Amino acid sequence: MVKHVVCWKLKDEAEGNTKQQNARIAKTMLEDLREVIDEIRSIRVGINAPGTPEGNWDLILESEFATLRDLEAYAIHPEHLKVVEFIKKINEGRICVDYAI
Repeated sequence: MVKHVVCWKLKDEAEGNTKQQNARIAKTMLEDLREVIDEIRSIRVGINAPGTPEGNWDLILESEFATLRDLEAYAIHPEHLKVVEFIKKINEGRICVDYAI
């Protein structure tokens, strides 16, 4: 099993939306991938809570895949790539860790 964790720092404004609006849009888009990409075993998306310390990241994705090959299939899936394009427009920083569980 492979765990895929990604965190993003979002721009204060992008695509005509506030940071919070874009976080909610991205959360919905990411969670909706579960319905169209069979390789996703589980997916959770969280938005940083208001009032938390400055410097926290804004959005987190935690997903699981049976194999590294499944993660690779997810990465190039056309529906995932649509989400990637949106998130590229709204973020100013990204970190990622993939690890075996």
